Order: sequence, then structure tokens, then C-alpha cells
Amino acid sequence: MYLIPKVRVALNRVVLPLLKFPVPETFVGADTALVLCRKIAETHERVLLVTDPSLVSLGLVDGCINALRSQGVTVKVFSEVEPDPSFALIERGLEVMHSFDADALLAIGGGSTIDTAKAMSLSFANKKHPSQLTGLWLYALPRKRGLPLYVVPTTAGTGSEATVVSVLSDVANETKVTIIEPKLAPSSVALDPLLTLGLPAPITAATGMDALTHAVEGFVSTMALAETDKQCLEATRLIALSLPIAYSDGPDILARRDMLVASNLAGLAFTRAGVGYVHAIAHQLGALYHVPHGLANAIVLPYVLDFSLPECEKRLALLGEAAGVRGGGAAFIAWIRSLNESLGIPSKVSALRREDFDKIINHAFAEAHGTYGVPRYMTREDAVVVLEKLLP
Repeated sequence: MYLIPKVRVALNRVVLPLLKFPVPETFVGADTALVLCRKIAETHERVLLVTDPSLVSLGLVDGCINALRSQGVTVKVFSEVEPDPSFALIERGLEVMHSFDADALLAIGGGSTIDTAKAMSLSFANKKHPSQLTGLWLYALPRKRGLPLYVVPTTAGTGSEATVVSVLSDVANETKVTIIEPKLAPSSVALDPLLTLGLPAPITAATGMDALTHAVEGFVSTMALAETDKQCLEATRLIALSLPIAYSDGPDILARRDMLVASNLAGLAFTRAGVGYVHAIAHQLGALYHVPHGLANAIVLPYVLDFSLPECEKRLALLGEAAGVRGGGAAFIAWIRSLNESLGIPSKVSALRREDFDKIINHAFAEAHGTYGVPRYMTREDAVVVLEKLLP
């Protein structure tokens, strides 16, 4: 079963370790966003800042705007980013890029903002609609690199500042698609905890579990490497220690910093090792019902791990040890359920409908099979069982 997808994954497993993936220059600590702005001002004159309306209204982008302008940089703000960025959003951003003639992009925000800026940059450079860039770059024609992209994440979850992936919504087909391309990697990144201190507890929880999902799926992936294993284990350790603190005591700057570092490590890991069925299913929940991505991952994660456990028990046990959990893989899954509960994350998807199962499974399998190194392949019947457990 799934011979062709397994062959593609086997090919990826051989090829990917031979490739060099760009790793962004990364600044860590309080006020590093301003350090990044000084770096940008050394080489750029016209910067398009990509962000979302809420960050503008809260004034969280003002410090970077003022820092750049004080150093003679002309800044224009594109603040139309919305959750689950669509092709239409990217097209609006491209119009601004053409009219403003920027020489660099600065993305300040969560995963949706960073993914938007990545797609804008690549589409602009290659004069292609974002829908023409989806899929794994290994199976596409060579592409041009976009404008230099600088990133300041304001959530600790997606790790998009470290990845070569952009996730977009195909609204017409009610699904999510990915652009996987090394040229999407940002040039430099600032992991500045000061910009995450005001993150509401529910978003802290969901984005933190998103980072944990990256670490877990990257570690149990059949494409995992020694390097990604270290990154996943360290990310899991940091999340186990810091996420409960960041959730209950938002102003704790050390917990916020460590969550940013964990998210970044997990992002670096899954860039090479990939993710799995959790993401493949969660993407469909986001596309169909607009469930926030981190929340969808958090809810789906333990159910998929229950299914995968027979093929990756030892790997899950190692993750458990990193999190301070003894008792093997099953104990680690139980810990994830307990962590979800302590973070106020539900165990069901309230919007899920049985009549959508076929669509969800079709799109999830199309995303995962041949791309992700899942430790155990699902049949349609297996997927139905998982989805039934998610029903409200």
C-alpha cells in the first residue's frame, strides 16, 4: 500500500541530507528587534513592513518603524495580514510591493504574517501567482530568490522564521497548500521576548503546542537526522519547562525567551525532517472551519500519536524523557493530554462534521503521502477512526 508515496519519501530521505539549507542569522534576547533594525538600515533604504492590524493597533510595530526611520530608512506598512493567508491576500501584497519598490521586507507577527511575507517575496521575484509555486521545490523548475526578508516573530509556535515553508489557504478548494522552497528562508531573525509579553494565555497555549507538535512530528519522522533529533529533544525539554510558566505568568521574560528558542529549534528541525498526519489533518480543519492552526495541532496530536505508537514507541519514550516523563511512549502521550487540559485546550473540534470526513481525508492524504515521513501509514478506515474521536 502507498508504494509511490513511500518511494518518494525514501528518495527525499536520501537527497535531503545532502542539501545545505540556509539558516537565518538569529539574534536572541530583549531588544534584539531593534538590533535587527540597525542591521537592516546598514544595507537597505526602502523597507516594506508586513504585519497584521492588531499589532498595528497595539503599537507593537512602532518601535521597529521608529528605529528604521530614525536611521533614514523609508518604511511602508502592509497590515492586511489575516489568519490562514489566502492567495488573494498575497496578490494584494504584491500590488503594494510593485507600487512601493521596496528593497527588503520586514515581517513582524505570527506564522500567518511570516508565511505571507515569504510568499509575497517569492511570487514577486519569480513573477508567478502563489498557486504556481506550491509543492516541494525538488520537483519544480529552479526559482529566483526574493527580496531579503527579515523576521521578528511575535508568537512562539510556528517556527516559520526558521523554515523554508509557507502555508497558504486555497479558498476556492477549501484546503491549505504549502510552498516548500529553500529560497523562502529569511536572511535574519530577532527572537525578542519583549514582543511576546502581552500574548494572551489562550494564544500562548495554542502556539506553544504548535511548537511541540513540530518537535514531536519531526522526531518520529522517518526522515529525521541526528541533527534534527537534537533540535527536537531540546525543543521538547524547553517547552515542557517553559510553556506552563508562559501560560500562567505571561510577563515572565525568561519563559517567553525560551519558548521562542524552542519554537525556532523545532522549526529548524521540521524544515529537514518534515511533519506528519497531525499537520495534514490540522491544515484541513483550518481551511474548512478556520480553527487556528496551533489549536488544531494541539487537539489532533494525541489522537494521531495513539495511532502511530506501535511504530514509534521508543522514539516517543525518548521525547518523554526530554520532557521529564517516565514510563514510555504511552506515558508521553498521556502527558500531552494532561498538558492540553492544563492549558485549557479542548479535546474535540466543535465545528467538525461527519459529512466532511471524505474531503478532510482526501486533502490530508494528498498533503502527507509522498511528502512526510510518517512512521505509520493510515488507511482511510484508520483516518475515519481518528476523526470520529475528534467529533464534538
